Amino acid sequence: MLAFKYITYHFLKYFFIILVALTLFAIGFEYSATVEDMASSANLLLIFLVYKSFFSIDMLLPISLVFAMISTKVFLIRSNALVSFYSLGYSKADVLKPFVFVSLFVVFIFISLHTIPTFARANEYAINIKNNVEYLSPSNDLFFSYEDKFVYFSKMLPLQQRAEGIRVFKAIDGSLKEVVLAKEARYQDGYWYIHNADVITKPDDLSYNSLGIEVQSNKDLKMLHGFRPKMLDQVYEGKVNFTVQDAVEALLVLKDENVNIDSIVGALYKIFIYPFFAPILVVIIFFFVPISSRNINISLFSFGAILSTLIIWGLMFTFNELAKNKTLSNEIGILLPVFLLLVIAIRQWKKYRLST
Repeated sequence: MLAFKYITYHFLKYFFIILVALTLFAIGFEYSATVEDMASSANLLLIFLVYKSFFSIDMLLPISLVFAMISTKVFLIRSNALVSFYSLGYSKADVLKPFVFVSLFVVFIFISLHTIPTFARANEYAINIKNNVEYLSPSNDLFFSYEDKFVYFSKMLPLQQRAEGIRVFKAIDGSLKEVVLAKEARYQDGYWYIHNADVITKPDDLSYNSLGIEVQSNKDLKMLHGFRPKMLDQVYEGKVNFTVQDAVEALLVLKDENVNIDSIVGALYKIFIYPFFAPILVVIIFFFVPISSRNINISLFSFGAILSTLIIWGLMFTFNELAKNKTLSNEIGILLPVFLLLVIAIRQWKKYRLST
């Protein structure tokens, strides 16, 4: 228990120091790049930097865990605390436990942060503030199918939960049956409400004796149940900054709509699977760390461990981007690298268990 508390304290200390340092470095870089463009509004610049700090934490938190483990192990070696723990009867598994438990705990907190839109969509908000001086920019020319209808929005404003320039086309057996035209629609109570809509109905019989096309005015029309503005904005605009709730709800709504949901699945993989590379990498590197500085040059080892971590993290980030851009499948770009690291970690653990 003494070793667990001691190692946990120093691990968390180094983790927060490294995370804050990396985040401040990223924010400083963003500040130097945008201060001239947004110099006229100090408040807007501050909000922009806050959102960028959330985005930086989203990117850097997993790798900060690995760097913190390396720093903690180096500290334990140089202070001879590691040798002391082993001399007192602690095993390598006992020393590893606090690193694994704390890493998993932090990862679970990290995943839970993606239920908060401010954190999950921070980079999107920051880019919109920089480009459009608002949190969410309007989505233009959305055309999509839902249930048995084809829907067109000339403009959608997610924050206001409103759409403009509405066109709804209903086809039966490949033939256009009905068209709804409206200037505006609002999302409320799970439905899109259209006021003052013109409903154009085509008769089944278009012969000379038919009554012709019928036009009616409908002052209270509702449709697209469950299709929230943020879901439309993200799915059909190709955005991937989903919260957990948005992604799950989008899957439930779109699973039977013949819509490509790869971006949603990829977002869920990135939220729930990708962060676990950090605890896995902690286990892998742990068994390469020497017990004493007499066995190896600690500075050289630290450099090699940090460089290896950056290379692995860079490769995983690249695969994630390729999966996001649909160059690779989500399974190859996100799941496979984490699975391979897990296999290596299990192999390292078994190798240690067999050698003791």
